[in-house]
Amino acid sequence: MIKFKQLEWDNFEECLSLEVSEEQKNFVASNMYSLAQSYIALLNDELPAMTYAIYDDATMIGFIMMYHDTAEENEYGDEDSYGILRFMIDKKYQGKGLGKKSFEKALEYIKSYPQGDAQAIYISYDPSNTVASQLYKQYGFKGIDKTDEDGDVIVKLDL
Repeated sequence: MIKFKQLEWDNFEECLSLEVSEEQKNFVASNMYSLAQSYIALLNDELPAMTYAIYDDATMIGFIMMYHDTAEENEYGDEDSYGILRFMIDKKYQGKGLGKKSFEKALEYIKSYPQGDAQAIYISYDPSNTVASQLYKQYGFKGIDKTDEDGDVIVKLDL
């Protein structure tokens, strides 16, 4: 069963050791970089980033980082929204359906509105990442005809 667990002293080093395959490294920042960003957000933003280790039962298989934006903060639209900034499954656990189950868990979590109401979810991905593109389309995300500063495709799911 997939669950999200808060990062703590006893599991953060394991989270730092998770890696995607070599050909995926251009698609997602390292967990170390993501946790550093989360720390900066904690010190500077009203709402901290939501960072979790992803577990399949007792085994850590991945990492996710989500955020909430008010309509004023939202750089892609004009509504309150959530975003999935980082989502990775360790290379040892890919190809087993765990990414899909973890993504479903993330959508379920966001729809519980943990940091406030929202009307949409945004995600960006490298245009050459066909696996991410297919996954997001499968759950109803649609392009918004914008890219981010890195040239990544931005997709949106209305809630």
